This record gives sequence, C-alpha cells and structure tokens, in this order.
Amino acid sequence: MQGLKRALLQIWRLTYPYYVTREETQIRIWPFGTFRLQERWVALSMAVLVIGIEFAQVAINVRLSYFNRDWFNAIQSKDAVAFWALLFSVFCFWAAIYVGSAIIQYVIQSFLRIRWRAWMTRHYVDRWLGNDTHYRMGLTGARADNPDQRIADDIDQFTQTTQTLAISFLSAVSNLVSFSVILWNISAVFTVPGTDWHVPGFLVWGALIYSGLVTWLTHLIGRPLIRLNFEQQRREADFRFSLARLREYGEQVALLSGGAAERASLRDRFGALIANFYAIVDRRKRLSAFTVSYQQVNVVIPYILVAPYYFAGQIQLGMMTQTAGAFARVESTMSFFITFYVTLADYKAQVDRLTSFDAAMERAEAMRAQTRLVVAPGAGAALQVRDLALGLPDGRRIAAVRDLVLEPGETTLLTGPSGSGKSTLFRALAGIWPFGEGTVRTPAGATLMLLPQRPYLPMGTLRMAATYPDASGRHDDAAIREALEAARLPHLVTRLDEEAPWAQTLSLGEQQRLAIARALLAKPDWLFLDEATAAVDEPTEAALYRMLRQRLPGTTLVSIGHRSTLDAFHQRRLDMTPRHDGVFVPTDLRTPVAAQ
Repeated sequence: MQGLKRALLQIWRLTYPYYVTREETQIRIWPFGTFRLQERWVALSMAVLVIGIEFAQVAINVRLSYFNRDWFNAIQSKDAVAFWALLFSVFCFWAAIYVGSAIIQYVIQSFLRIRWRAWMTRHYVDRWLGNDTHYRMGLTGARADNPDQRIADDIDQFTQTTQTLAISFLSAVSNLVSFSVILWNISAVFTVPGTDWHVPGFLVWGALIYSGLVTWLTHLIGRPLIRLNFEQQRREADFRFSLARLREYGEQVALLSGGAAERASLRDRFGALIANFYAIVDRRKRLSAFTVSYQQVNVVIPYILVAPYYFAGQIQLGMMTQTAGAFARVESTMSFFITFYVTLADYKAQVDRLTSFDAAMERAEAMRAQTRLVVAPGAGAALQVRDLALGLPDGRRIAAVRDLVLEPGETTLLTGPSGSGKSTLFRALAGIWPFGEGTVRTPAGATLMLLPQRPYLPMGTLRMAATYPDASGRHDDAAIREALEAARLPHLVTRLDEEAPWAQTLSLGEQQRLAIARALLAKPDWLFLDEATAAVDEPTEAALYRMLRQRLPGTTLVSIGHRSTLDAFHQRRLDMTPRHDGVFVPTDLRTPVAAQ
C-alpha cells in the first residue's frame, strides 16, 4: 500500500505542473479566430472534454445494453417488426453518435498529448540547461544516466501512457458503477445455482471475488517486470550511447587500434541487454499464459453462471445476453489491473526514470544554492579573487587563492603541473564550479569568454559552429570568413552552409582554431584560454597570439599553458605551487621577456 501511495505521488508531481502553469499560449479555434489563454485553461478544457466524451460513451453502452436485451428477445419471439425497428431506430442512431464522439475524442486527446509533451520537454530542457544544471549533475554523481532518453523518449511515453491509463481508469469506474446497477437489479431475485440461498446482487459479488483473486495472482506473476523494464530501458540507452560515443571518437580508437577492445565492450553491453530481455520474455511468457487463459475462460463464465436461470425459464434469451454482457463489463472493469499490467509495469519504469531525473536536477540546483563560492560583478574594472578555496567532488581541497587581482589589459599566463587546479580555477572564475568557498568579483559590465582545450561544436552548419553560442545571426558571411582566415582556417571559408559532424570532421587543432575565430567574432572584454592552442604547433600558436593582440586590443588575455614559448606573449605569470599540506596556490612571477 505504501508503494502504491508513493507511485501515485510521483505521478502527481510529474503531472501537476502542466495543469497549473500560468504560461500564456496562442490557440486558434475555427471559426472563432485566435485567442491568447493561459496554457492550463487550454489543458484543463481539453481534459474535461475528453473525460466528458468518455462518460457519454459509457452511457451509450448502457443504452445499447438494453437494446441488446430487447433485440435478442425479438429474435427469440421471431418478431421481425421489432427486430428491424430496434436495429434502425436505436442501434444505428446511437452507434453513429458513438463513432463520431470517438473520432472527436481522439483528435482532442492527441492535441492534448502533443501540447503536454511540448510543455514538459521545454520545462525539462530549460531546467537541465538553466544555470548550468546539466554540468553540476555530472559532478554530483547523481543517478541520472542518459538525459537524452529521458527528455526525448520518457516524456513522450509518460504523457501518452498517463492519458491512456487515466481515461481507461475513468471508463472502468463509470462502467463498473453503471453495469453493476444493471447486474444487481437483474440478479436481485437470483439464488445461488443448485441451492435455495438468496444473495442480493449475487452476480456482482461473484464478479468481485473472481476478479480480485485473478488480480492477486497476476500481480504475483508479473511483479518482477517493473524492475526488469526499468533495467532494460537503462541498458538500451547505455548501448545506444556507447555506439554514439564510438562514432565521435572513431579516430582516437583507430589510432590506438582499439577496435578489438571496443568490440568486446559492445558485446558485453549488448549481452547484458539481451540477457535482461530474455528475463523479460520469460516473465511475460508466464504472465501471458495466465492472462490469455483467463481471457478465454471469461468468454464462457458469464453464460455458465446465467444458464441455469435461462434453462429454468426464469429469464428470456435477451435478458440472458444482457446479464452476460453486464457481468463481463463489471468483471473486466474490476480486472483493470490485469488488463493493463504490462503497461503499468512499463509505466512505473518511465515514472521512476523521470522522478530520478527530477531528483538529480534538484540536487544540482541545491548544490548551486548552497555553494559558498560567490561570483558576482564588482565595482571596478579589475577581476578580484578573495579567500578562495577550491575542492573536488569527493571533498578533497585542491587549490587556494588568498588574494589575487587581474588588471584589465594585463596579459597573464597560469602554469603548473597537471592536477594543480588551473582549470578548476578557471571554472570558478566562470561561475560554474560549485565546490569551494570565497569571493570572485568580475569586472563591472565586462563580457567574459572561456575557450576550453576541446571546444564544443554543435550539430548543424559551419556557420553555426563558428558563431556559437550566438544564434542572433548578427554576424554576416564576410565577418565569419574574415575570422576564419585570421584563425588560419582559409580552407573552410567556402563551407559556411555545409552541414557535417564537425567534431569528427575537423582535427583538434582545427577545432581550437575555430574556437579562436569565435572569440574574434564575439570580441569579449576578457578572454580565458584553457590550453586552447595546445593542439597546434608552436609557430601557429605564436601567430594566433599575435593576431589576437592585434585584432582584440581591448581584450584582456588570461591563459593556461605548459609551453615555455607562451611566456613571450604574457606580461605576468602565475605558477601553481604546492604548500606543505599539498594544496596548490598561485605564486606571482614576472617573465623576463616583454609581451609582444
């Protein structure tokens, strides 16, 4: 019972935000024109219409139940006039209304699902990418594997399955109430077959006991499917991600002759996927054997229960078929859990995945809110660091900066051994590193840009890659070509509209030069280069630094690098040196060669 309450609460938390959102949207209703409404009113209106149509269809089925009784009575009595009158005046009329309402319900339900999925997708993408939550989730070690699948697949399946189950459940409840009344009234005078015992509503109680027993047995057989389905989705996503990652790093794998190792890894992952799938097949085989047998028995059970009363002359053929139909309706609605067991098992896995994704984002957001590392604009033009202590996710302290001031216009080189916290310090200055404490005051009104060692290249055209993350289109083709030529990429200037997997097409050195072209287009006030030219040769690196000084005279450069040749292009040098406790601190040095 506790598990059911927890599952319902999870579903509520995932569903509730959409139906109370105050976001405005624009809808067009023919022939009334276009309106602006809050999305919640659109969602609630469509949900009410879908539910209302479902209840109307139940009422039509109740009416057709009485038609069925009268029609079979006419057949038994060989009353041709009543037979044809009932067919055309009752059945055809209500059947046409049922078909028309089903089409309208499908259209409204589809529009509701599309809008709900679109809203949830925007909501999750905004949360995931907002305030660098996606980055912090990777630092927390939170259980949120394959966010692409959760946003693309799980949201789609969640909205679809929630709608299907909700409508089916409401239909089951309304059918249960309506046909239980019919069944109770019909069996009011029945006795238990073979006895003189009179049990009010005998057939209703029989349907309840029968379906309850079968539901319990179904749950015992199918319960492991919830865990197996969750595991299958995770293993499918892991295998798909491994293939995508292999495509991304195909060159590196080939250079290391890693084909055999990758084949072994893929075989292991796919083998685990197949093993779990066989476990699902085995469990579903048992469940299917039980449920299919149960469904076959259901065809005759109602007639077996009612037959003694028909053969005894207590009821006519029409009432027999109506009773059997009502019993089947009541029993099937009570067996809702059995009918949708496999669907419910899949649904529970979807809910768990979205809930764990939510929880991971909440932990990442809480990490940002609780961090004692403050990065905020200062009052002056310098970048100031006070009492900064940087740690790692496991709690170890890595670097400390007691008092550091970087003046505008003063080029600075940060050096030190690997693992001394250089890149971590840059992340802290950029405001994305959550593990630490202290204060960073960025220059008032200044724009900052950080170029990592391995640039991110989005999918799309080369123009998109060159101007990323600026999507405003303010850079014309001439400016982009000029930036590419200045970054020593003249062979790319004719390929601006070409779409390609640029992260695989370009070498790392070309990718780094493309990032330099971005900086030329962005013209930031402060440019941080985290070994951003480490993959190019020294003469090209020197040419790039000279070009940056010429084309961005108002930009302050701060670099991380290991090559001694970089000294010539920086006026100041900070070297990360270890203290007695192993924590690295920046030591201020001056290079003997003036910056060029």
